[in-house]
Amino acid sequence: MHREGVDRREFLRRFALFAGGTAALSALSALLEGRPLPQMRQHVAQDDPRIVAEDIVYTGETGEVKAHFARPKGDGRWPGVVVIHENRGLVPHIKDVARRVAAEGYLAVAPDALSPVGGTPDDPQQAGPLFQKLDRPATVRNFVAAVQYLKTHPLSAGKVACMGFCWGGGMTNQVAVASPDLAAAVPFYGAQAAVEDVPKIKAAMLIHYAGDDARINAGIPAFEEALKTAGIEYKIFMYEGAGHAFFNDSNAGRYNKEAAELAWQRTLAFYKEKLKS
Repeated sequence: MHREGVDRREFLRRFALFAGGTAALSALSALLEGRPLPQMRQHVAQDDPRIVAEDIVYTGETGEVKAHFARPKGDGRWPGVVVIHENRGLVPHIKDVARRVAAEGYLAVAPDALSPVGGTPDDPQQAGPLFQKLDRPATVRNFVAAVQYLKTHPLSAGKVACMGFCWGGGMTNQVAVASPDLAAAVPFYGAQAAVEDVPKIKAAMLIHYAGDDARINAGIPAFEEALKTAGIEYKIFMYEGAGHAFFNDSNAGRYNKEAAELAWQRTLAFYKEKLKS
């Protein structure tokens, strides 16, 4: 119980210890602040028998980059997918997305962009100011290093894709510009690459947008025209009735089940075509 004399931060810390860590803390914090409750379920647990999942570090532009890595269980070689988080950092939802990718037959790595500033905080609401401290070009190169990490992994089949959400969708477009080794890119409602940079893209693009996302969607016409002019293979899907961050099922206020499931099916079909053929 929150007693007089115990401030909110200390109360949340004690509650998290009592009730089971950051998931419980995020839920209670959301209640106290009037935000949507996160869903607690996972699509693919870390101990799922189909995969092997662990937290790792790899070498990037800024030094050691923390990441969540998952792969199919057993012997074999698999294509790779870099999974880039939203502007709350490497939260459990994004780790779950990486494991979902692995369960479909891919090596998956989800880097923590906040590694240079100490990593994603336990309370995602504290992540925002940390993003302001990042050097953007170095951050892009950290993700390009993740592409190389998967491409050269002993279990790699060679081809690598990148996907990202919100802030990570914008970063996915930047990785497509900066990494000629990228085979495919799947940005979800991300800020578009600069028109003058589009000709540098070598990857096939599958681009998801939300119908109710005016700020991001304002950049679509110029981006699409640049993609056409540069002769880049691309598909754009617009999910009418869905809002920004519709794929994030840990945010009940934004999640759109129909749009998320359709986008996921399209993404998996795209990966199969571009990475496994």
